[in-house]
Amino acid sequence: MKKIMSVVLALVLCVGMCLTFTSCGNKADFVVGICQLMEHESLDKATKGFTDALNEALKAEGKTVEIETNVAGTADLCSTVINALMAKNVDLLMGNATPALLAAANATTTIPVLGTSVTDYNDTFSNNIPANVTGTSDAVPFDQQAEMMITTLNLVAGDKVGVIYCTNESNSLIQYNAVKALFEAKSIVVEAYTFSETTELQTVVTAAANNCKAIYIPSDNTVADNDSVVGTICNEKKIPVYTSYASSICYASLAIDYYELGKETGKMAAEILLGTKTPADFEVKTLTPSVVYNETLCADLGIAVPEK
Repeated sequence: MKKIMSVVLALVLCVGMCLTFTSCGNKADFVVGICQLMEHESLDKATKGFTDALNEALKAEGKTVEIETNVAGTADLCSTVINALMAKNVDLLMGNATPALLAAANATTTIPVLGTSVTDYNDTFSNNIPANVTGTSDAVPFDQQAEMMITTLNLVAGDKVGVIYCTNESNSLIQYNAVKALFEAKSIVVEAYTFSETTELQTVVTAAANNCKAIYIPSDNTVADNDSVVGTICNEKKIPVYTSYASSICYASLAIDYYELGKETGKMAAEILLGTKTPADFEVKTLTPSVVYNETLCADLGIAVPEK
């Protein structure tokens, strides 16, 4: 009986070892963790572009990658998501939006960290970007955006533009200060309409629509996630909305393609994982924005779309 049990045990161990080796044989060459701040069209596109480009680049080199994507939901949960990803021994972290990037950068100085959908890396890291951090920026030329609004809306000295943003997003303040200076240089009045909780947004938007000739929305994730509120109120009051991230609620925008932004980040990640480059070898990359008009909204608002 002892001999029989010994044989059975040996067989079990043998099968177990075979299964283990088979599993190891199927293990991906790299593990990448993504922390996305929240579910939103722009951020979703950036994550999709990243994963598509990374998979394609590694496949071309005969390599495989396991990618785990977690959506934090709020800024204060990004660290929890990053810690969970770190526990899985990831080879690279990607933070989609500023709070996610910060959480990843604060968690490690050795694992490569890439960011996307981040406006200003220097401001985010107080002009001291860590050596293991790089990525892509969704920054757009604010001077061109301001000029586009002035031209399309025939804004003149004394007209008031309201800027709506969430005070919890540092990048939004940067953008507000940039467009404020540009508008005020032409004697156009700029007023901030801010909020910290989404429950305040409807009241804030109503006040802005009642007091301003036009509304400007920076690349603010919280507003973008709730911009249907802005669109509903402003459309009823016939107040044109301009967003820097392109949205169905705006009559026009000068914005980037977030899917393409994510792809550029994915290409960076592939080179880092393959060992041909380090994060320090990459400068933060931006994309050339394109002009988009919403012809239906322009018609409703009496705005002439340029022939070209």
